[in-house]
Amino acid sequence: MSETVKPFVPIDFHVPERLETAEFRLRMLTIHDLVKDFEAVVTSAEHLQQIWQHAGWPVGLTLEQNLIDLGWHHKEFQNRTSFAYTVVSLDESQVLGCVYVDPGRRAGHDAEVVLWARQSLLASGFEDRLYAAVRVWLATHWPFAAVAFPGREISWSDWRAEPAAVA
Repeated sequence: MSETVKPFVPIDFHVPERLETAEFRLRMLTIHDLVKDFEAVVTSAEHLQQIWQHAGWPVGLTLEQNLIDLGWHHKEFQNRTSFAYTVVSLDESQVLGCVYVDPGRRAGHDAEVVLWARQSLLASGFEDRLYAAVRVWLATHWPFAAVAFPGREISWSDWRAEPAAVA
């Protein structure tokens, strides 16, 4: 028996397959990105810990654990319950970061978006350019009225203190 999963976007909404700029491409994160994603994650551990304020992850992450995570994100995308995009170079030779579009878990937000860029690109301002492009893309290509960017437009501590949305 299959459990019915409620999509977080309307059933007739065409989920954007990609966002492409002169600098990068966003596309669905899949298990086929395993090796490049793993390398980007483990070399960006300090930055990722700052974003999620989790001192442990991704330290100790194994390739197998990353495969499980990618498979989970891939299935969520197929089920339309959340959308994980990999950020890749235009030639697809390197993962530059990720963008996660999830249902809003706080009152007043129908979506929440967390993104990160490879730690080695931070000094160049790449993550800020990624954020700016994603913000416009969400406003013009997605059906959301109120998108939250925790850690960017609202501090993580304030975000965590906000009341949870009623299910």
